[in-house]
This record gives sequence, C-alpha cells and structure tokens, in this order.
Amino acid sequence: MNFRLKSLDDMEFAHIFELDNLELAKINAKRIIVDKFPGFPCRVSLQDAELGEEVILLPYQYYKINSPYRASGPIFIRKVGKTANLDINEVPKMFDHRLLSLRGYDKNGIMKNASVIEGQNLREKIIQTFENEDIDYIHIHNAKPGCYNCMVERA
Repeated sequence: MNFRLKSLDDMEFAHIFELDNLELAKINAKRIIVDKFPGFPCRVSLQDAELGEEVILLPYQYYKINSPYRASGPIFIRKVGKTANLDINEVPKMFDHRLLSLRGYDKNGIMKNASVIEGQNLREKIIQTFENEDIDYIHIHNAKPGCYNCMVERA
C-alpha cells in the first residue's frame, strides 16, 4: 500500500510575507519569530521552523469541498518554506514527536475513519487506514490543537 503526503503550495502564500503587520491583522494573520523548537510546524515545507525564523500564523480553508466536512483552521507557514516534494511512503520527521489525528475520507468528502496516534506510528497507520478501499485520502491534523497538517493520497 503506497502513499504520498501532499503539502500546501508555497506559491499560494508568496505574497503573505510582503504584507506589513497591519495588513496581516486585516486578514487575521500574525507574524511570529520562532522562540521554541519544535513548535511551529510549516504546512508548506512539512518541517518545524527553526529558532529565530519568521513564520506567519494565518487562517486557512484547507478543505474546500461541498461536504458537511468543509473546514478551515490556523496554519503556520515559514518564510523560507518551499513546497515539500516527498518520495512515495516518505514521512517527514516533523510528525515523529506529535500526537496526530488521521481522518479518512471517501471520494464524496465524507469521513469514513478517524484515529489518534503517536507520530512515530504514522506510516503504519496510514497503510492500515488505506486498507479500507472506501477511503480515498487522509487528512493529518495535530491532535491536541486540532490544526491541519497535510493530505495523504494513495500512490
């Protein structure tokens, strides 16, 4: 059972770092200098931001689907973050130390499975979740704050 994690596209956010703090506030976003590691997971690079690095915390509609599960939430993006280009079955280290929530959806955007796991078990849980042929893709969230991380597709 092969899979690929899909991060957000850095080009979608390129203009965000050009905004000043007042302009960011108008879109409910905030510039932050990272003061804790780990603690600021980038949804573009799928890496934890380094100490002293600039990130933006912003609201983001990550699930733009006509379904009751349509959703948005806060995400961090790194100024230096580039779209992650992961190999098949590659799982970034960013997930190893987090409690994660996996939500499996069918082709109609209806949740068919949900689980909470320790991050070091992510690879095995993705494979197990995709054993259900009704599940088309998975969303990974940080379980405690509930924030979206990325999507997982069959490969």
